[in-house]
Amino acid sequence: MSGASSWLQKMRKADLLELCDSVGFKDYPGMKKTEIEVALDDYLHEHSSQFSGETRLAPFYKTRGRSEHSPVKKEVAPIGYDIETKARTVKRRVTRAAEELLATDDSESEPTTARARTALTRTPARSSALSNLSFASNVPLPPSPAVVADAIDRRTAVLRSKISDAYDESGISETTQAARESLSTLTAIQAVIVLFELFSLRKEILPDRYAFTIPEIQFLHTREYPVSVPDLFLLLTSSFWGPATLWTATSLILPLFAAYFFNLTSKPSRGRSQNAHFNYAFDPLTFNIVKALLSFVVYGQGVTFCGLVDLENVARINSAIYGGWSGVMVGTGIGALVTLYEAVLRK
Repeated sequence: MSGASSWLQKMRKADLLELCDSVGFKDYPGMKKTEIEVALDDYLHEHSSQFSGETRLAPFYKTRGRSEHSPVKKEVAPIGYDIETKARTVKRRVTRAAEELLATDDSESEPTTARARTALTRTPARSSALSNLSFASNVPLPPSPAVVADAIDRRTAVLRSKISDAYDESGISETTQAARESLSTLTAIQAVIVLFELFSLRKEILPDRYAFTIPEIQFLHTREYPVSVPDLFLLLTSSFWGPATLWTATSLILPLFAAYFFNLTSKPSRGRSQNAHFNYAFDPLTFNIVKALLSFVVYGQGVTFCGLVDLENVARINSAIYGGWSGVMVGTGIGALVTLYEAVLRK
């Protein structure tokens, strides 16, 4: 044979030696890589009837068959052959010869067992790299960054639309708007002030009493929690009705009575009318003024109005409400200020 197969030429010397051992060719000691290629090529060609059916040697017999039947392999190059192509061919041959020389020197310095071990360790790495390359080539990639940005914008728009629809269907916007309209009134502000006083007073005149204990729940990692409820039995005693009646009279009944009859919210008219129109059924400014006067006189100065007021109840109310009678005065001041502010806005 005039030359070795291209399949054998692409193999490393260690791989060639492993192939020689596997096919039973033992005459390679002392040969260089190129000599082993030619000798192994002749050996496999002579024993083609024995090894042509093996899968691992199929590339050899395939390339060997093409080289034998190729009629133009040894033809003389045409006259107009490119000089630059020749230069690249010579450069590749020189580089390849240098690599083969280095591979030959490295391989001859190692024993046969080391060569086989090297071949075994290199072959899986090469196959793993090829599999990684094939996997990477099969991964679909976007055609351009603009397409990726457009897809992200579409996804974001869809997500924003779904969130907006869910928010509209939940009714949070309507509930918030309704609560805002209800609380943005003078009556609502005055009710909040009165309820705050009543909440502070409830702990004094109707204290909590132990009812039962919620047991520990290990699944939820909770501890025992004692539950207390207002002692409703105090509703049958004077301990509840004394302070409750005094606070109701000074903070609600008497101020509302004065606010109803001294109502300055009526609209001015040219003539007298039996059915005068009022903006409020109870004048909020009059209500806060009368409440402030009663709180100062009863809770601040201790006036009993000829024994009608029990000073013990006054002390309990002063200790229960946040800030005592001074806190009640602050509440009435806020109510009067809001009333004046609304009157200015109405003008």
